[in-house]
Amino acid sequence: MTEPSGPTGEEFERAFDLLAAHFDPSEADARFPRRANAVYTASVILWMLVYQRTHPDKSLEATVKHLLDARPDLLPNTKRVRENALSSNTSSYSDARQWLPLEAARWFADHVSRARIDGAPPTWSGRRVFLIDGTTRTLAPEPELREKYPPATNPHGRGVWPVALLVVAHELSSGAAVVPEVGATFGPHAVSETALAGAVMDRLPANGVVMADAGFGIFAVALGARARGLGFVFRLTAARFTAYRRTAREVGRGDGWWTGEFAWRPSAKERRKHPEWAADAELKARVHEVSIPNGGALAVVTDTDATASDVGSWYRQRGTVEVDIRNVKVVLNTEHMAVRSEAMFRKELLMSVVSYNLVVPFRRQAAERAKCRPRELSFKRVWTTFRTFLLGKMFTTAGQWRAGYERALGYAMRDRLPQRPPDRRYEREAYPRRPKADQFKKRKPRTTTNHTPT
Repeated sequence: MTEPSGPTGEEFERAFDLLAAHFDPSEADARFPRRANAVYTASVILWMLVYQRTHPDKSLEATVKHLLDARPDLLPNTKRVRENALSSNTSSYSDARQWLPLEAARWFADHVSRARIDGAPPTWSGRRVFLIDGTTRTLAPEPELREKYPPATNPHGRGVWPVALLVVAHELSSGAAVVPEVGATFGPHAVSETALAGAVMDRLPANGVVMADAGFGIFAVALGARARGLGFVFRLTAARFTAYRRTAREVGRGDGWWTGEFAWRPSAKERRKHPEWAADAELKARVHEVSIPNGGALAVVTDTDATASDVGSWYRQRGTVEVDIRNVKVVLNTEHMAVRSEAMFRKELLMSVVSYNLVVPFRRQAAERAKCRPRELSFKRVWTTFRTFLLGKMFTTAGQWRAGYERALGYAMRDRLPQRPPDRRYEREAYPRRPKADQFKKRKPRTTTNHTPT
């Protein structure tokens, strides 16, 4: 294993250098240039946005002062930089955040994601398996966000909080995140998870395999995966499995499993929604039924050559994407973004993905030392170790950084999750909430703002 190294400087700059191992962020300056004397170039803005996401408690002021203290090599060689005359006022950085094109943030996040995924070993027969799932998150009740992501409604009227729908994908082996796709959950421009899945699959490497729950187990998503050179493993609803098994030709059965082959054709309802499909559109697929520990059965459709045992083993790990989503939303605190515009929400979201992928290789290296899989290490505990031992200290020499990195790995390899039985289940129980004694008048949502979105 190669030890990380880099130029002397502040600790976060060294952590940021981990991202630059396969990608030079200064390339952003050439793709997205600013005026010649600008201090906040594209690469500097990206550096600061990632710093904010790795330190969600830091304000714009703290981020600017951190830049003045750290002075990363990304800073341009301007007169103000050479003479230490940079202002600590946040207005220039705030303007720069808004100037940064969304394409720059997406381009940066895509590059980092690909580097992290390429660095992980394939899951099965040289192919990478990606877990796809959907989630929602509420945003600040700002007029622009409410217009783009309308709140939910009920018989009592419209809600206050904008609701965005996200479809995400995580690589099964490493947990590395792919750039998510975002849409509206409610309103006239609401989109479905299956509609957003196509854009996510566009970002996956060729010859990969996508795996998802029954909500994605429809012909349209499977056809989209095939068109992109991807395999698919989708869970089926009981009704769909019954219909497909009726026409399937049995090719194998054993203790706790059954496999059949069939020609998967779209239903009449699906054809009405997709008149562009050819009249003879169909997919050659296999349907597997696998017994699961709780006494039920798992019904899965796939176009891969994976056995029923392989498919069952993969799908039992599908819950890990739920944990990955939780890590991004809760551990990295992306549920609380101080943004007021749709563009800044998307930029912050993309930088959250970069921040998440920042710790992926660190966890993988710790897992190699612990002789376990990366997912057997707690992301939250590894992230805490990473922040405490690396982002929370000042290193002035490359030797100190390497020593600190080695020490951090030594603690991270101990951050293992407990080994619990796979069939362990607990019924969900909760104490009822007490009724509120105070009934406050409902505040009317704001429709205008006198401030520039940040």
